[in-house]
Amino acid sequence: MRALVEELHARREDALQMGGERRVARQHAKGKLDVRQRIDYLFDPGTFVEFGQHAFFHSNGTPVAADNIRTPGDGMVSGWGEINGRIAVCAAYDFTVLGGSIGDINERKVTRCREFALKNRVPMIWLIDSAGARVHGGSGIDFEQITLFSGSGYLFREQVAMSGVVPQVAAMLGPGAAGTAYIPGLADYVPMVDGTSFMALGGPPLVKAAVGEDVEEQDLGGAKIHNKFSGVADQSFESDEACLDSIKQYLSYLPQNCEAKPQEIPHQPSPERAPGGATRENLLDVLPESSRRGYDMKKLLGYIVDDGELFEMKPQFARQIVTAFARIDGKSVGIVASNPGGAMGGALDNDSADKAARFVNLCDSFNIPLIFFQDVPGFMVGSRVEKAGIIRHGAKMLYEVSRATVPKITVIVRKAYGAGYYVMCGRAYEPDLIVAWPTAEISVMGPAGMVEIFARSMGRDATLDQTVVDAQKKQMIAMIEPHIDIYKVAGRALIDEVIDPRETRDYIVSALKLSANKKVERPWRKSGVRPV
Repeated sequence: MRALVEELHARREDALQMGGERRVARQHAKGKLDVRQRIDYLFDPGTFVEFGQHAFFHSNGTPVAADNIRTPGDGMVSGWGEINGRIAVCAAYDFTVLGGSIGDINERKVTRCREFALKNRVPMIWLIDSAGARVHGGSGIDFEQITLFSGSGYLFREQVAMSGVVPQVAAMLGPGAAGTAYIPGLADYVPMVDGTSFMALGGPPLVKAAVGEDVEEQDLGGAKIHNKFSGVADQSFESDEACLDSIKQYLSYLPQNCEAKPQEIPHQPSPERAPGGATRENLLDVLPESSRRGYDMKKLLGYIVDDGELFEMKPQFARQIVTAFARIDGKSVGIVASNPGGAMGGALDNDSADKAARFVNLCDSFNIPLIFFQDVPGFMVGSRVEKAGIIRHGAKMLYEVSRATVPKITVIVRKAYGAGYYVMCGRAYEPDLIVAWPTAEISVMGPAGMVEIFARSMGRDATLDQTVVDAQKKQMIAMIEPHIDIYKVAGRALIDEVIDPRETRDYIVSALKLSANKKVERPWRKSGVRPV
């Protein structure tokens, strides 16, 4: 027995060497942690339990055992452990072993990970540093891998089955080409590392062969591309460590599964947040005098949430809307806020509607209350956005806000115009509380827009000088503005209250308590037909 146990420990020690000293050194030279360091950094010390350590690659049906080809774990470290005291399952690709490529053996390990996560209702984490699907063998093309492809693809179907049941995180810590790119595409949270991470359905060689385009890896699918332009990623970081820290922070806002509620973290408000405190007083100075001028909504939010901390999702993408996790009175909340200082004066377009719809869906899936801060002039209009499908994209946001059954609280800060008012949880969309600041304006559109439409409908007298026309328009705007009056709206009981901005946090805290046991009954249906 002792000899067998000694052999076991020798095999374990060998597996810990990953792809060998030379390949590990190459990994570190790129500024990347190796897979073992990533696991140690992410999980609480001494809690990670590994399985599948003795798995290895079989090429053309034959175990690979050549001295120059090391395949411990078949390029995958799998197991579970604790993150801040809470269990999570992890599948971490090891780029030092066959480029962390997906093969038949390591996919069996990942299938087991998904089984553990789903059955035990705990988060599933992928640490991706992978060349994609494996077609090479020990010394060339692996024909068996080509044949086995016909039975692959279960991982994505199983990811869909897990969606909304347990949190799914896919951290891009290196390449994620071809098949591995769909893992983040189906995950809930996707952080990337600047300069070293990459994801695309085809890498530069395949792109060159397929469409004749010469493109560098980072220009094709680097962190900047997917954070700023495509919106596939949620955040970008300068190092592996910062990326892994974000996973810990993200999971702290979420419950373990859809049947649980997020953990509450006891919070003691600082004196600045007490009535009359400095932070509350600052809320009176955030908005510019002119309603035409923008401002930073995130600054406003910082005066309301616990410790001024926001965990923003997709901060570089569709900047006219803010989607962020925060805590208020120790409770996790999801914030959807217009950002007039971000882009397009806060007007919604295709990308911002998609961004908000996905975030609302995420919060509703995991029992996280939603708080909407409105300062929205409406949706963008014109031929460009119509060609791009603005109606279809706006309908996604409308659908998700309507469908959500978690507590919903709406604060109207300034503008609430047109369909923008609807999709930001206006009165018809079942907010558990809807309040407005004295600066709020609820209207089908702004006064200037009304005047333009009225002028067109009446036709224009060609004999009138433009200065006369402009003066008439200004006169009409002055006539309309007094009727866009938040007190008239409150007078019809169409909102719950007009509040002092300094009372915003108190109203939200109380409404969260009121709606803590909220129950919404919907008509039975197999599935809604979502706009896509």
